[in-house]
Amino acid sequence: MLNIALAKGRLAEEAVAVLEKCGLDCSIVDMKSRKLIFADRYNDVTFILVKPSDVPTYVERGVADIGIVGKDTLMEQNLDLYEMLDLGIGKCRMCVAALAQKSVESASSSLLRVATKYPGVARSYYESKGVAIDVIKLNGSVELGPLVGLSDVIVDLVQSGGTLSENGLEVTEVICEISARLIVNKVSLKTKTARITPIISAMRARLEE
Repeated sequence: MLNIALAKGRLAEEAVAVLEKCGLDCSIVDMKSRKLIFADRYNDVTFILVKPSDVPTYVERGVADIGIVGKDTLMEQNLDLYEMLDLGIGKCRMCVAALAQKSVESASSSLLRVATKYPGVARSYYESKGVAIDVIKLNGSVELGPLVGLSDVIVDLVQSGGTLSENGLEVTEVICEISARLIVNKVSLKTKTARITPIISAMRARLEE
């Protein structure tokens, strides 16, 4: 059985479309259902719908052989698995944003306060710049940080920028471009080569078209 972990939500829908184009039958996956596991005994494939941040864990631990997840999650978790392909879907940017028209500088006497869902990414980015920061981990709307005085800036994903604009924030720095990646369990790549390699090849061919 080949086990595939998909991030619940819009990315799962895009991932299913990619897998279908690569020859996998994903017809049993019902996005409207509350089911989390869809087993296709005929084609010997199981699809597991999980929280986006959990996809790498399922793959690293071998519960799933392959997975499709955003690069942001991989950067934050840095787990022991293979990142095989950039699928070019789920595109956005990891950015630093602050209140519009407000100068934000890190003074030697105080730390730059950064609100984010991605503390690992934030620390790594600012360390590369030699800037000391106070990381404030949030799970909800990080845009609130600068608005209520909790933080000086935020580090978060940005797509259209509409939410930032509506809350008086603007992008001040782009950390990197983000998109969905195909990831593979290291052991599975050796033990299920005949199942996994054709999928990788088909995806790579699609990307090169």
